[in-house]
Amino acid sequence: MNVYDQAHALARSLKETEEYREYIRLKTLAYEDSTNKALLDEYKRMQFRLQARAASGEGMDNEEMQKLQRIASLLQFNQDASQYLLAEFRFQKMLADIYKILGDVAGIDIDALTQA
Repeated sequence: MNVYDQAHALARSLKETEEYREYIRLKTLAYEDSTNKALLDEYKRMQFRLQARAASGEGMDNEEMQKLQRIASLLQFNQDASQYLLAEFRFQKMLADIYKILGDVAGIDIDALTQA
């Protein structure tokens, strides 16, 4: 079996995990509500912009950071949205663990890449 076939097998295995199934179930539930969808989409856009700025060495805009915190507070008190975000975090943690395993094989220190 070649490495690409193994990667596809890993992808299929990931889809069978409890973490992935719960993530998809809760995502579907959270995104059914149009208000949740709008808040989650804006939260993710802002999170990405702030992470991109931080990665490029730019400072974080205080006004945007406050807006992100306000949206996060709203999402935290919405059970569907907060459960979805927690499930997403758990699934991303599993993916990060897999990236670390692959990075170790390649001699790449993933932890060093994420530290400022």
